[in-house]
Amino acid sequence: MKTRNIILVALASMTMCACSLDEYPYGFYSENNFYKTDADALAATNYIYDAINYIEYSRAIVFLGDMNTDVMYPKGDAKTSTKELDGWKPSTFKTNTTLYNFYHYSYITINRANAVIENVGAMKDLDADIRNQYVGEAYFMRAYSYFNLTRNFGRVPMHLTTVKKLEDTTVGAAKTLDEVWNQIFSDLDEAIKLTKIYSTPVTGRTDKVAAYSLAAISYLYLASAKESGVPQYADMTFDVDKYYAKAVEYAGHVVDDPAQTTYGLDPNLMDIYDVEKPTGPEHIFIMSMDRTGETEGQYSKISKMYIPYIAGGTVYLKQGDTGKFIPTHDGWSEYGTQKAFYDSFEAGDLRHDWLFCDTVYNAAGVAIFGGDSGKSLSYPFCRKFIDPDFVGDKTSTKPFLIRYSEIALTYAEAAGPTAKAYALVNAIRNRAGLADLAAGLNITQFRNAVRHERVYELAFEGKGCYDLRRLNKLHTDITAATEQGLTAEDMVFYPIPSLETDLNPYID
Repeated sequence: MKTRNIILVALASMTMCACSLDEYPYGFYSENNFYKTDADALAATNYIYDAINYIEYSRAIVFLGDMNTDVMYPKGDAKTSTKELDGWKPSTFKTNTTLYNFYHYSYITINRANAVIENVGAMKDLDADIRNQYVGEAYFMRAYSYFNLTRNFGRVPMHLTTVKKLEDTTVGAAKTLDEVWNQIFSDLDEAIKLTKIYSTPVTGRTDKVAAYSLAAISYLYLASAKESGVPQYADMTFDVDKYYAKAVEYAGHVVDDPAQTTYGLDPNLMDIYDVEKPTGPEHIFIMSMDRTGETEGQYSKISKMYIPYIAGGTVYLKQGDTGKFIPTHDGWSEYGTQKAFYDSFEAGDLRHDWLFCDTVYNAAGVAIFGGDSGKSLSYPFCRKFIDPDFVGDKTSTKPFLIRYSEIALTYAEAAGPTAKAYALVNAIRNRAGLADLAAGLNITQFRNAVRHERVYELAFEGKGCYDLRRLNKLHTDITAATEQGLTAEDMVFYPIPSLETDLNPYID
């Protein structure tokens, strides 16, 4: 972590304010005036989640997960950093501000998690179940941050204690990828051991099911990356089949355990993306932005990013196959949809017909752009992020970090063509209005079918680039890469930002 930003990392409670949770610690490292009460412990735990709600981090989820694929494109006057990522310009990545922000805020999250592990874990007067839950969540968030860091930057510095003095910031990078991933798995084991399953999902927080889910995602990621021959992953020391089995085991706790009744497949496709239903059964981990917040980060402008500029003011969108029309504000045209992707959906797929808009209406339901209006939209836009009760630019739209459907598809891909795996994939397809997968697929055919399903089920949720990376397809399936002749080695990881390496002599 960069030394000249120690105050941002270690004393962020006093210098930053883009939080979305209600409780705030007052002096992050002062054990004399904090970590004394139940409220202090809750505040410190909520404060961990606060860091990923900063717009510099939350928008990077899209830039690193979707914008840099052939699913989306940026507007013509987008920021330079966005165009560099979209165009896969490796020579610019060391100084790319989006990459730096993602890296930086990940370590802020880690530092806050470390503080809870150390300090809340030592609060002997705190109810044991509450203490375990908070510390378990901290372990989860440390694992989640390293999971995202290593997928993007590879061997990153490992901070497992709080940064309290200048020397603590200059930690060397992990010697191997195995070291980073083993720490992730160790932290997730602690999270699973300490946390409980919520009876109702808690918006912006995580529980035991989230830990099972991230473990399953992680084991699948590694197994498929090594099997696909991804550079550096191919040299890791684990057994591929054992890691696929681990993914099935952990995902099974989510999708194949009768005792787990909190989370499940939402039968209504539109309800998943209803901002008034953030505790629906799909939402294992979701951010906590709300239109009542005072600053961006507390509230969200995500919808403005997806909606094209139309005509100013309020427009209306048709709600599924109903006769209902819901209002939304105009947009900024930041996240355009590639036409080839829009046209690639299977005929009758409701994820295409209901979750994209190629027509907008007035309050009377008359088309004003698209349809028979005589005016076309600049692109059909994703409507997973719409808040009909928006207040100006303020909305309650939230990034979907872990959904039940992703874990169902994780189980299916890892397990191969078992009856349970088929049932899970078919349930997702049927909800989208599609027929069952063809029966009798072999394991390669089935896994490819599941991976294909992920493209459409998880579109615009920050998953696409990582799927291409773990399958060794970044250099073959992204137009900007093929045009430049980039190789798998060129694209497997971004470089650690120069603002970090210039100030930390221990990062190679």
